Amino acid sequence: MLSRWGVRTVIADRGRSMKNTIVIDSGTTNTRVYLIDSDEKLLAVSRKEIGVRNTAADGNNGRLKNAVGDGIRSVMADKDITFADIEAIIASGMITSDIGLVEIPHLTAPAGKEELAAGMQKHMLPDVAPVPIWFIPGVKNHDKLDKIENLASMDMMRGEETEITAVLEYADDFDSLLIVLPGSHMKFVSIDNCRKIKACITSISGELLSSITNDTIIADAVKHKYVSDKTYNQEFLQYGYRQAEQYGLGRACFSVRILGQFLVHDENLLANYVLGSVLQTDIQAIRKSEILQTDSNTKVIVAGENVLAKAFADLLKMNTTFRDVSLLRSSQGLPLSVKGALTLWKEREAV
Repeated sequence: MLSRWGVRTVIADRGRSMKNTIVIDSGTTNTRVYLIDSDEKLLAVSRKEIGVRNTAADGNNGRLKNAVGDGIRSVMADKDITFADIEAIIASGMITSDIGLVEIPHLTAPAGKEELAAGMQKHMLPDVAPVPIWFIPGVKNHDKLDKIENLASMDMMRGEETEITAVLEYADDFDSLLIVLPGSHMKFVSIDNCRKIKACITSISGELLSSITNDTIIADAVKHKYVSDKTYNQEFLQYGYRQAEQYGLGRACFSVRILGQFLVHDENLLANYVLGSVLQTDIQAIRKSEILQTDSNTKVIVAGENVLAKAFADLLKMNTTFRDVSLLRSSQGLPLSVKGALTLWKEREAV
């Protein structure tokens, strides 16, 4: 029997496992739906280039609802399972914002695994799925933005708190920890010795890198190319860093055109220079941030699979006094957002 969801909804054989979990990671531009079995093995994935930006543009969340619902149907149909085989559907990211599916208020830092699990909310969305969806709340630094002087200490996250939960599963003991999550939005998260999110700051360096590479006068010099694992060059990465540190990002980036005209005719080397220049501004932000409260004894974990994470970790090692900088590239085959969501679900179920 087929339901309106396009998959069988009758009760399955009582002997079949009913421990599968669906995890939804929906942000500004993309929505991913994952089907995970009881051994935390990835069974199926659905990816759609739809996020809350579409809600903002359309004035309603219809396309986002469809993307999430279609993703759920897709992963279930891929493995020929029913909702009787699903233990829980868990969602995190911008999907919990005012332009997502359900607005869930931010928790106020400090917030750790216990607080996040307790703050999860269950909602029925019949247009998306015939069973409840559990939404994970985001985290904000504080509620003190009553005057512009407090701007530097105010920030928030939606989705990264779930990734942080996963990263902490791999972190040894520490007094102070800084977790770096590279991407289009770079997130820098301070963790206290109770393993709770203490504060965060955010930059748009990934977006700046994209714009500089594709939409400025130096786009021709780098041939619209980004650094890859194969073209990574630490020397030019560091050179770009030093130029931005001394002369500022604007001058450092224009210097790419000068280098390309007179000295360096390899677009891959110039792309490394640009990457180093852009990331310098983030390391400066970490150094100057009072809310992060880092010092030379702070451990740093840079979490990510791409070359952006490697570059950031290398630059931290070369240009800061942090004595313990490590790169986390894997989460047992699962994305950090999925691993973190499963951890929070187990924590909630254990209460």
